[in-house]
Amino acid sequence: MLWVLFVLVAWAAAAISCARLCVAALEAARLSPEGAGRKRELSLYEAAFLSGGPHRVAELTLVSMHRRRMLLLAHTGWATVVDPEGEDDLERSVIGAIGPAGQARIAPVRAAASAADAVRAIADRLVSAGLAVPDGTRSGVAAAVRGVQGASALTVAMAGAALLMLPQGQAATAPVLGWFALPLLLTLGCLAIARIEVHPYTRWASPDGQRLLGTLSPTSSKDTLTALAVGGVRALDDPRLRAALTNGRMAHRSH
Repeated sequence: MLWVLFVLVAWAAAAISCARLCVAALEAARLSPEGAGRKRELSLYEAAFLSGGPHRVAELTLVSMHRRRMLLLAHTGWATVVDPEGEDDLERSVIGAIGPAGQARIAPVRAAASAADAVRAIADRLVSAGLAVPDGTRSGVAAAVRGVQGASALTVAMAGAALLMLPQGQAATAPVLGWFALPLLLTLGCLAIARIEVHPYTRWASPDGQRLLGTLSPTSSKDTLTALAVGGVRALDDPRLRAALTNGRMAHRSH
């Protein structure tokens, strides 16, 4: 009857993880009053943050400066300063990240710029307006979803271990599997519901923020900066710019 302990472990893991996900979902739903930020317009920097977070904001700043001949972004993954006078805090943070040498790899520049106070100010403003998901809420929901996924895997593992402990040909195999099927159905059902109800809170934009982003279509717009803000690097129509940003990312990972 040792398999009963395995059933209890599976049930405990399923119940605790699903309860944790429900609590995280309730907290996420209290982000802001419904429709609090619907009527405002998004700047490109705000759209970039809601679409791809701080790194997208940094990439948008780099490309904007490149287009205005303030920076040169080489396809090899290097950024070179042409005009050291930034027009706003974001641009000044990029120039500061490149440093006095005037040239640096794009990846560390992007990482430093995405962590700058100017980007945090955008995040705080969007969170206050109910358009962005707070870091703690997003990470909490994601961790809760991973917990339910882990409970599902644990249930399957416990069922396999229980079957190995039963004598071969024992007629109780089906009832034993039935006891494990219940917590497995609970976790899988919870994940299915979370996919619809909770998934929006694992992104940068809240549901209201996502509705505003829907008004900016990277496919219908011919504006390079809008396409980058909403669609990311893959939306750029300039292969050299795409290479500059992607090569820089790969070079950073290789180190």
